[in-house]
Amino acid sequence: MTRILAWAQAFAMALGGPGLFLVAVLDSSFLSLPEVNDILVVLLVSNRKELLLYYVAMATLGSVVGDLILYAIARKGGNALLSRRFTGAQVQRTMQAFSRYGVLAVAVPSAMPPPMPFKLVVFAAGVAKMPVVRFAMSVVAGRGSRYLIEGLLAYFYGAVALDHIRAHGTAVAVWLGIAIGACVAASFLWRRRQRSARA
Repeated sequence: MTRILAWAQAFAMALGGPGLFLVAVLDSSFLSLPEVNDILVVLLVSNRKELLLYYVAMATLGSVVGDLILYAIARKGGNALLSRRFTGAQVQRTMQAFSRYGVLAVAVPSAMPPPMPFKLVVFAAGVAKMPVVRFAMSVVAGRGSRYLIEGLLAYFYGAVALDHIRAHGTAVAVWLGIAIGACVAASFLWRRRQRSARA
C-alpha cells in the first residue's frame, strides 16, 4: 500500500491538475488511498498558489466521478452487494441515517477525513436509489468544502499546513459538517416556506 501511495503522489505531482483528478477518481472508486487527495491538494497549492481553485475543483470533480461509479454499481447490485462488503450493523446504521437525514447523510460524511468509511455511504446511496443529481451535489458540497479549506491553509501556510490538518483535521471536519448541515437545513426551510407562500 505504501508503494501505491508513493506512486499516486508522484503521478499527481508530475501531472498537476489532471493527475490529481485521476488519483481522486481511483481513490473514490476502486482503490483506497487514505488522505492522498488531501496531501496532494496541500502540496500542489503550496507549489502554485495561483491555481488554488483549479486544484480544489479537480480534486472535487475526481471524487464525484469516482463516487458516481460506485453509486452506479451499488444501484444495480442492490442489497446483496452492500451486505457482502460491509457488516450488518454498519449497513443498518447507514440506511437509518438515509431515511432520517437524506442529503445530510451524504454531505456531512463526505466532508469527514479518513477513517470515515465513506464508500459505505456511497453504496447505501445507490441501494436507496437516492436521486443522482442530489447525490452528486451532496458530494460536491462536502468534498469541495473540505478541499477548499485545505487549499486555503496551504495558500497561507504552505506545506506546513499538513501538520495542522493532521493535528486538527477531525475537529475541523466536524465543524465543517455542522456548517454544511446548517446550510442544507436553511435551504430546505427556505424552499418549504416558498412553496407554502405560493399555495
